[in-house]
Amino acid sequence: MSARQDELLEQYRDNLLGVFGDPSLVLVSGEGVHVTDANGKRYMDLLAGIAVNALGHAHPAWVRAVSEQAGTLAHISNLFTSPGSIALAHKLLEVTGAPEGSHVFFANSGSEANEAAFKLARRHGAVHPDAQGRPRQRVIALEHSFHGRTMGALALTAKEAYRAPFEPLPAGVEHVPATVEALESALDDTVSAVIVEPVQGEAGVLGLPEGFLARARELTREHGALLVVDEVQSGIGRTGAWLASSAQLPAGEFPDAVTFAKGLGGGFPVGALLTAGPEVSGLLGAGQHGTTFGGNPLAMAAGLATLTVIEDEDLLANARRVGEHLARGLRAVDGVVGVRQYGLLLGVDLVQEGPEDPVAQRVVAAARDAGFILNATGPATLRLAPPLIITERDVDEFVAALPRLLAAREH
Repeated sequence: MSARQDELLEQYRDNLLGVFGDPSLVLVSGEGVHVTDANGKRYMDLLAGIAVNALGHAHPAWVRAVSEQAGTLAHISNLFTSPGSIALAHKLLEVTGAPEGSHVFFANSGSEANEAAFKLARRHGAVHPDAQGRPRQRVIALEHSFHGRTMGALALTAKEAYRAPFEPLPAGVEHVPATVEALESALDDTVSAVIVEPVQGEAGVLGLPEGFLARARELTREHGALLVVDEVQSGIGRTGAWLASSAQLPAGEFPDAVTFAKGLGGGFPVGALLTAGPEVSGLLGAGQHGTTFGGNPLAMAAGLATLTVIEDEDLLANARRVGEHLARGLRAVDGVVGVRQYGLLLGVDLVQEGPEDPVAQRVVAAARDAGFILNATGPATLRLAPPLIITERDVDEFVAALPRLLAAREH
């Protein structure tokens, strides 16, 4: 008989570095949109590993693809390639509508993909100097942004609490408000790149102002800077499209680079940097970047299965339909004061009893007790990012329970 949850959590504290704090559950299995903990309790997973498990848990096609690949070839190093790597790169370029001459670099996480994008920006700044012939060394990111926790990605991330313990960080990054006026003021020919999330998930599912990304595309082209779009959380169908940025850019426009992770592997660690067109794709040459595990056959099998199932089961349409249905239900709940919905990525603002009231954390705890997994991105904001396979019936169950969860916070 396996150890019960409390025993396992004690062993966790004894053996694992406490960078995540104390986990609340030990999860041992999953199926579809549900997971089960070490005590046998079942939960509806409305977070999907923070927008990772696009196909839910143990999807038969995903399991079959990874199992078959594990039985043939798991790792080969980056001295070689595999059919899966070629196939997944081709598929990713195809579904995103990347321009001809675009390429893909595979990594293991969103942070690693954004590290690659940061290096791409540095190379662009060196290859395309400013009017005085000096390397462009400025990178513009947005306030409230989150791009990862490794040193380069952390430099791009705005939150001071994440940054301060590790300063000095790589230099040259400036954070500006997400307004056209701020961007116009900051951009000149000393900027190598602008990096943006089309939806800022960690900040509470905040969308960019209307017209912002289109103007960023115009300004970066005008000043010779790269436009890098971080689709780590928002991409691969999460918002009901392969790219959340596609709805914010004029027809025919594309970023200079896009980063992916999370949903791309459907639960297996996969990150990617997509470089658009031959000029940008030529910035990083042999030996200028790499990773031991990036593009390994197991990860490629997981990624290819994920994209194939999203297409075959029309999960982009499902994300739009069920997301809209869920948002309507949430807006009708007393105690919900705002819902921001982008496909199946939702930020839900709750009534606070005061500015210091951590209502969202209490609702998360009450939801867990009631058999639902979600998370709080702030004192009064919940984030929902369920598997793309979730149904209207599933989300109705949560909406029906939410009034009880809001009431339970008071006890």
